[in-house]
Amino acid sequence: MSDSADSVVLIPTYNEKENIENIIRAVFALEKSFHILVIDDGSPDGTASIVKNLMSEEFDGRLFIEERKGKLGLGTAYIHGFKWALARSYEYIFEMDADFSHNPEDLPRLYAACHDEGYDVSVGSRYVTGVNVVNWPIGRVLMSYFASKYVRVITGLNIKDTTAGFVCYRRKVLETIDLDQINFKGYAFQIEMKYTAYVLGFRIKEVSVIFVNRRLGTSKMNSSIFGEAFFGVIDLRRRKAIGKIKPHSTFNNPS
Repeated sequence: MSDSADSVVLIPTYNEKENIENIIRAVFALEKSFHILVIDDGSPDGTASIVKNLMSEEFDGRLFIEERKGKLGLGTAYIHGFKWALARSYEYIFEMDADFSHNPEDLPRLYAACHDEGYDVSVGSRYVTGVNVVNWPIGRVLMSYFASKYVRVITGLNIKDTTAGFVCYRRKVLETIDLDQINFKGYAFQIEMKYTAYVLGFRIKEVSVIFVNRRLGTSKMNSSIFGEAFFGVIDLRRRKAIGKIKPHSTFNNPS
């Protein structure tokens, strides 16, 4: 029997069998009701089978899966999930990692920033109150921190954690953004989504969270993802300058 909810959490997966059941149970244990959509990129480790078993046994009507053939990139997974959510009645659409680097207990805080405080986007930010990162190598902390500074300098986007992947979007934001014009697949996807929302006039709030490096499974980070982000930011600024960042043709700019 379907359990109604105004919010859906999108969790992209590739080889997350060690984490996926625990993260699903942690989200469903929250007092606030969330649905979950797992977007699995053909994980050879059986991640999708675990999800489907939970769907049939315990979480029918609350847990959903979309399976894609092969590793197609984080950005395209989220775009797939956004379109799935917009085809349904959800008002709040969340991005979250499967590996517990994002604490499910922070989901209601991101929700409150949009639902109660009226923001259009809320970002679970590692850097809004200093550097809130646990168990990351110092080199990666510095790379991430200064990447966000670099983005702010180039684009003027006043967000301290531009590469954050723990985000809540109001439905109207994802309806207004032309999702087919979002180009980037890795780290730069997160920057592009926030920058596009900013350019289109939406209100964004950073909510301080503590980011914990994954305990189980393997990181998907690589140097090409950072390269895309470095050069992609310059291209984002160029596209804004020539008027290429526009609302979806069926929606008007937010007031």
